[in-house]
Amino acid sequence: MATTTGRRSGLARDNRDVLFLLVVIGWTVAPHAARLPAWATAFAAIALLWRGVLAWRDGPLPSRFFLGFLLLLSCALTWWSHRTLLGQEPGVTLVVALTALKTLELRARRDAFVVFFLGFFLILTQFLYSQSLLTAAAMLLAVWGLLTSLTLANLPVGRPSVRDAAALAARTAALGAPIMVVLFMLFPRLPPLWGRPQDAMANTGLSGQMTLGQIAEMALDDSIAMRVRFLGGSVPSQPALYFRGPVLTSFDGLRWRETPYPYSRGALAAAEAITISGEPLEYEVTLEPTRQSTLPLLEATPFKPEVDGDRPPRLMQRGMQWQTVLPVTDRMRLRARAWMAFRAGAEAGEAMLAEHLELPAGRNPRTLAWARQLRSDPVFAQANASTLTRAVLGHIRRENYRYTLSPGTYGNEAVDEFWLDRRAGFCEHFAAAYVVIMRAMGVPARVVTGFQGGELNPVDGYWIVRNSDAHAWAEYWQEGLGWVRVDPTAAVDPARVERGRRLAAPPTVVGSTLTALNPAFGQQLRNFWDAMNNTWNQSVLNYSQGRQLDVLRRLGLDAEDWTDLARALVIALTNLSLAALVWAWWERRRFDPWLVSYAQVRSLLERVGIEVAAHQPPLTLARLLRKEYGRAALPLVSELEQLDALRYGPQDANLPRHPSRRQRRRLLSAARALVRSVQAHRGGTAAPQAAQG
Repeated sequence: MATTTGRRSGLARDNRDVLFLLVVIGWTVAPHAARLPAWATAFAAIALLWRGVLAWRDGPLPSRFFLGFLLLLSCALTWWSHRTLLGQEPGVTLVVALTALKTLELRARRDAFVVFFLGFFLILTQFLYSQSLLTAAAMLLAVWGLLTSLTLANLPVGRPSVRDAAALAARTAALGAPIMVVLFMLFPRLPPLWGRPQDAMANTGLSGQMTLGQIAEMALDDSIAMRVRFLGGSVPSQPALYFRGPVLTSFDGLRWRETPYPYSRGALAAAEAITISGEPLEYEVTLEPTRQSTLPLLEATPFKPEVDGDRPPRLMQRGMQWQTVLPVTDRMRLRARAWMAFRAGAEAGEAMLAEHLELPAGRNPRTLAWARQLRSDPVFAQANASTLTRAVLGHIRRENYRYTLSPGTYGNEAVDEFWLDRRAGFCEHFAAAYVVIMRAMGVPARVVTGFQGGELNPVDGYWIVRNSDAHAWAEYWQEGLGWVRVDPTAAVDPARVERGRRLAAPPTVVGSTLTALNPAFGQQLRNFWDAMNNTWNQSVLNYSQGRQLDVLRRLGLDAEDWTDLARALVIALTNLSLAALVWAWWERRRFDPWLVSYAQVRSLLERVGIEVAAHQPPLTLARLLRKEYGRAALPLVSELEQLDALRYGPQDANLPRHPSRRQRRRLLSAARALVRSVQAHRGGTAAPQAAQG
């Protein structure tokens, strides 16, 4: 232990600074590890560790020829992994590899600055993949580390501590923070010239098709799908929160699909016409990227939502659904109005309802026979769709069907196996079987997917809808009523609808421990973190030009377009810059003991005509006084040389960099003595040094 400590304390300053920089670069690269090819992660780790060993042992750096070979190797491996050197993924891979390689070439000050700027660029690349609050906090720490390294590189000779450099970097960043905030608040929000490529996978898992077991898999995904805030003070009960997603009509025996309507928009509007009653419910939805076109809105939202943003997407209506022309690839915030009491599609004709009766030939024969047997019962021979629905739901209750997250794998006759054999499934099993049975009895029916329920966060008042809230229900059509929602899941497990309870995977070790120690603490912590993320999303990520103009109006500035924003930006930045300069100058003169001491000495000497520019160090003044005044100036010369060494000379990391009170008293006393000596000889023929004889 003593040997290790001695070696660490004996490190040269340059090697110590290199080790600190390597730690910062490693922290910056670490989040990319899961995205990079395995070779790139290993390449960067080995290069950084190698450079750290060289700095620790003060060993020689590898030759430029060997580094050139590693550069060509990294480019070849990048091409092998991505089949190109252009684009986001290969570009990030190359930047990581080149940054790691550049640390092996840290010979001169110029090389260090290249590493600094590569590190800042790496920080920017993190936001190509994630803009979450956690990512921002981690990258803020990385920025602080790089600024500290940059400060160390620019501090004078000696051995300034990393702690002092970090404090100076933090103060410098704090001075620039007001300007950064003003730029963020007022800089015109210009649309990008191009968009970054997006993957085709849906984050929520709700797509235009559904297989049995798909939504059960989503129940394990606890990530947030959207946040909902009710604006008018009226909040519906949780069982009424049905957020409508894709409507699935076509069934091939294994997969349900959303089919395009072969009708004109006018015919579709007439067939799916919505009649509303009662008071509207105003709400705001912040939708996470879904990579899908269907917007999961409350049933029923008949009027076009207002989408926030500088370039809102074009929306189109399809029955009770609202869709974007292009998939939703960015976070979207919109406002809408919903009516809980509504009637939809009451005027649909036979041609529009025909596809809602179709069943694949030869599939699930036992379930079809069961449905026809029920229909042939004299009790139900003339029954309407509502009566038949009650009969099917009653069968579910009586026959002890189970609602389970792990129903197992079903074969080609999945509905037969579920309805007549296993009697265990998730919401999509119940909804699919119900629709097949209703169609077999001659009743138009369809599957609807979306989200049901949600969880109120008491910290900020938002309802959080998670991917684990994904749900499937059904709709049947009845003359005079139109499309009627029915949730077969409620027949077997009312708690799924009444309390929004999720079927979840077993808790983790950490979750179990928190629950055991304090059952409420884990939930409170989760609510607080969700509220912080929501504030970050609403206030930072969704800060659009429209919100900029609203902020200026609240401040009393009538801004209408980007020219008004630019004018306000220039005025604010000018005032802030002037205020920051004055404050920094005043604070530095007031609180830096070294600067205060030197300024006092120069002020005393100016009384007798000895003028020294503020940028000249104490050593320059000492040489001038020794030359002009000889032995009379020696006490002050000695004190000035000590003052110069505190700031510019080599020093131990544990020694102070500012003069003590005793040193300041000696310095001022020596300066006053020289001033008195000069004043005493001012009337005579000999200068002070002439009297030394």
